[in-house]
Amino acid sequence: MTDFLFANDIQETHIPSPEPLDEWDILVVDDEDDIHQVTKLVLSGFHFEGKQLHFHHAYSAKEAKEKISQLNNIAVCLIDVVMETTHAGLDLVKYIREDAKNHDVRLVLRTGQPGEAPEESVIRDYDINDYKNKTELTAIKLKTLLYSALRAYRDILIIEKHKRSLEKIIDASAHFLECDTVNQFASTILGHVSEVMGLDDNEIYCAAAVNSQFKSAGDFQLLAATGDVDENENAKVPNKIRDLFVNAHNKKVSIKNDNEFVGYFPTKDGLETMLYVSKSSKLQDSDHQLLEFFSNNIALAYDNLCLREVVRESQKELSYILGEAIEKRSKETGSHVKRVANYSYVLAIKSGLTPYQAEIIKFASPLHDIGKIGIPDVILNKPGKHTPQEWEIMQSHAQQGFDILKNSTNEILQQGAILAHQHHEKWNGSGYPQGLKEKDIDISGRITALADVFDALGSDRCYKKAWPLEKIIKLLKEERGKHFDPHLIDIFLNELDLFLAIRDRFPD
Repeated sequence: MTDFLFANDIQETHIPSPEPLDEWDILVVDDEDDIHQVTKLVLSGFHFEGKQLHFHHAYSAKEAKEKISQLNNIAVCLIDVVMETTHAGLDLVKYIREDAKNHDVRLVLRTGQPGEAPEESVIRDYDINDYKNKTELTAIKLKTLLYSALRAYRDILIIEKHKRSLEKIIDASAHFLECDTVNQFASTILGHVSEVMGLDDNEIYCAAAVNSQFKSAGDFQLLAATGDVDENENAKVPNKIRDLFVNAHNKKVSIKNDNEFVGYFPTKDGLETMLYVSKSSKLQDSDHQLLEFFSNNIALAYDNLCLREVVRESQKELSYILGEAIEKRSKETGSHVKRVANYSYVLAIKSGLTPYQAEIIKFASPLHDIGKIGIPDVILNKPGKHTPQEWEIMQSHAQQGFDILKNSTNEILQQGAILAHQHHEKWNGSGYPQGLKEKDIDISGRITALADVFDALGSDRCYKKAWPLEKIIKLLKEERGKHFDPHLIDIFLNELDLFLAIRDRFPD
């Protein structure tokens, strides 16, 4: 079974009709109307790469500045040197390059009075792309000039597009590395494909898949995609896209055509990542190159995500194992740490923490009593009441747990150190070992304190029998604002069914 990295139901892919014919914006700057008319006449019917010319006209340098400030995509400016002054055209060139900061537009100076501005000095001192005498600009030479200028402008746009897109790919790759789950990873891909392409979301359709290289292509299950979705129906892969993925899977290569791209990249762990993108207009070679590079980064990032998930799962298992070992030493069941972990996660989410923060607390919570490893058995498992001296030793487990974990650089163990240290602090400041009060107690300590007490009261211990639920609820209400954070008590009581379901799922 192949799993997509996006989730949503979509209809069969519909490729809109091609975009209307685009145009190259040309600005003619000359104080003689005849020049405007002749230029337009000679270049009528001119096309370059399927685009016709759209002429804009200015009859002075001043008017040209206004046009340039209004128009963002002028490809070529044909500028007369001598207009309101003998150097008006030269001043306009400086304005375009230095004041308007426009270094993309191709500037061609034309003069009917070459003696006014010697050609060599103009080419040397001004950032222009060509300098012509009007008398030498025959129809064929004018067309040749425009082909050359438009090719240069096109190449500049491609370079700029690549530069911006590569910056976005680098930025997207950084966001990939910040993802903690496959679902986050999928959403991040979806959010960045259109950005990398420099398009609106409604201009493209995209989906991604992951599959083992050693399995048949099989049926694809769509977990996310762009477009309208119906969450109440089972997601299906459109037949056309399924065929493309199967083809890429079987041939082990990327597939490209005018409107579609399927990037194929195997990962180090024997998985395949495949990114499908279709665009409403033709995909250029530069689009394919960017998507190929982007898809490769997706594959590398997915490898890293899988590796991190393995590491985190290992950390979680070790945390549970260690927590269970401590609880068994104190004659408690391993289910206690699992219940406390899940209670803590729900409380963290409901109190407004992010899923990532909540998971860290969940993974760290089994370590809250790790300091009990330093408590003698005779005190730890004493069935009766502790003497004042024994109780002082028993209380030391909070500090001992902190001391055991405090020097770790691991995020889960760092959180475990805080939990171990603070899970016996109380909202009113009467707890131990530091006597912290209210929000001076870390939110994780407040959460685990409530989760631990609720579970301990409802479980048999060597020194007591499990309390009935009504008695536990009565105590929690009484201790609201005393032992426990009042906001957490409110959440707990409002969501009591969730916590009871967790208790039922992990019985002793």
